[in-house]
This record gives sequence, structure tokens and C-alpha cells, in this order.
Amino acid sequence: MSTTPMQMSEARRYQQLRAHLSYLKLNDAAEALNRVLDQSRTERMTLTAALERLLEIEVEATEARRLAARLRFACLPEPWTLNDFDFAAQPGVDEKLIRDLATLRFLDDASNVLFVGPPGVGKTMLSVALARAAVDAGHRVYFTTAAELAARCHKAALEGRWKTCMRFFAGPRLLVIDELGYLPLPEDGASALFQVINQRYLKSSTILTTNVGIADWAGAFGDATVAAAMLDRLLHRAAVAGIDGPSYRLRGHQQQAQVLRQGVNARVS
Repeated sequence: MSTTPMQMSEARRYQQLRAHLSYLKLNDAAEALNRVLDQSRTERMTLTAALERLLEIEVEATEARRLAARLRFACLPEPWTLNDFDFAAQPGVDEKLIRDLATLRFLDDASNVLFVGPPGVGKTMLSVALARAAVDAGHRVYFTTAAELAARCHKAALEGRWKTCMRFFAGPRLLVIDELGYLPLPEDGASALFQVINQRYLKSSTILTTNVGIADWAGAFGDATVAAAMLDRLLHRAAVAGIDGPSYRLRGHQQQAQVLRQGVNARVS
């Protein structure tokens, strides 16, 4: 069967359109072009509707790639969201405060969040959940422990990269510093932590989790002056969530153990 000039023209237009999309690096739209054209004929879509669908595919793919990149940079230890937290199991948490923080309004004010309480009560889980919400909203986030931050700053100082290190920690819209007080900081650790907090002061937000009560910071970090200066900057604009309920983590372990026991009993019977 011979090809008519009109069919040849349509074939050229199709190839040129794919080439244009590829040249503009709209690769997902280029891959979806044939499918969208078939869909437009089947559903009798208007040209505007078909074009909107094609670009929607590209936008969705671009957003997915950007989200994946933000998550890689954030280094979140778990994929927790606020829906994973059982507020009923942890009455020590102020749910109204957490829900308000989850709106991320505190990022607009460059305010900080401090979770204070003993190990296992859910401080890390809540900080990760808020960090994930910020990542999903398009913000640049980074998660680290206090010990990792101190070690990284110490290494940077030895290698002459102190300013570069400070710029790195000053960059994210939200910085999460977990487990402050769990491990003793090296001699220059408290000073490094203060420098990071000072770099971010009134510019961007920090979430900090600690098992050390605010009144005990001076003794815990071995330098009353640095501790006072750090608290001054952290608390200037901050929400403080003290959690004094039962161990949230222990309850989870107990539930897992119960499930395992039930499985063993079922197999035995």
C-alpha cells in the first residue's frame, strides 16, 4: 500500500514532535507521546486537553525525580510520616502542637523545635515525620545526629574545610539534629554545635532532640557559656515539646514480640 502525502506529512510531524521534546529534555513526555495521541483519538480529546495531559506526565515525572533527590540528600533514617505515630499510645505528646508543627508554618518564621525527653518516647520518630513533611513540601532538609555533626565538623577543621562545612550545615531549610546528650561530645563538639546553630540563627529552622533537660545543659556539655549561648539562639523562636510518657519504642517491641509468640503458638497448635 502506498503512503499518501498527507500520511507522510503526519509521520514527519510525529517524528519532529518527538525530536523537539527530546531536544528540550522532556523525555517522559516524548515517551508518552504515542500513548497520549492514541488516547486523544479514542476519547476524542481536544488539542488543548491532549497537550495538557502530555505536559502533566512530564511535570509528574519531574516532581518525582526532585522528591527522590531531596530524600536522598535528607538522609532520613526511616520513612516515617506523622500517620505512623500513635498519639493514643504516647499521651506525653502534645498532639495539638505536633499537628500545628506539621503545617510547617514554623519554617516561615525560621523557628526551631526542641523535643526533650527520655529515650524511647518518640522524639526521633516525630522529628523524622516533620522532616519528611518538609521534604514532601519541596524544602531542602538534612538529618544528622549530634555525634555525627561534631565528628564531621572536627574532621573539616583538621582538613582546613571549616568554612565549607559551616556552609553545608547552614544550607538546608530544615536541619534535624538527633540524640543530643546520648553520647559525650568531643572537646570541641559543643563549640562546633554552637557554630552551626549560630550560622542558622533567624535564617532557617532546626529540630533538635535531646534526653537532657534544658536546665541541665550547662553540666551536660561541660561549658556553661557555650550552653547558654546555644540555648539563647535555639529558644529565641522555638516550640519546646517535653515528652514524659512511657517508652513508645518499648511498646512497639512488646507488640512485635506478642505477634511472634502468637505465630509460634499457632504453628504449634
